[in-house]
Amino acid sequence: MSLLRRVLEMLLGRRPAMMQVGALCRDPRTGEVLLVTSRDTGRWVIPKGWPMEGRTLPGAAAQEAWEEAGVRGRIRPAEIGRFHYDKNHDQGYSVPIEMRVFLLTVDGLADDFPERGQRKRRWFAPERAAAMVAEPGLKAILTGLDRDAAS
Repeated sequence: MSLLRRVLEMLLGRRPAMMQVGALCRDPRTGEVLLVTSRDTGRWVIPKGWPMEGRTLPGAAAQEAWEEAGVRGRIRPAEIGRFHYDKNHDQGYSVPIEMRVFLLTVDGLADDFPERGQRKRRWFAPERAAAMVAEPGLKAILTGLDRDAAS
């Protein structure tokens, strides 16, 4: 973090984090998780987005999984974890985000879905997925998922 940013945060206070929801999509047969590429940088992420009016938080996460990865399945109502990251904007600033993650058991994948031409999707073992993502908090959730499956 830059010195200027730290000083500004001390003087002005840190802006509270905005919330997003994410779906950790898991194949019940293999235990693998599905990652998608982000539209802007092409890095590996889980399907995620903003809460939606008229939907619960897990319902919004399930909708994002459909739109970004063509996933259909059953989403658990309780979070499996949270993490924070800074969402970078094209205008050169970043916004703190609190990501709430929900586990989605995948029943099927569609070939045709809203963001099909904008993203890639790929299955990974949880430990490998943890190595592919950038956010330390998401790495921890994925690594914990791998340990839970082994016990």
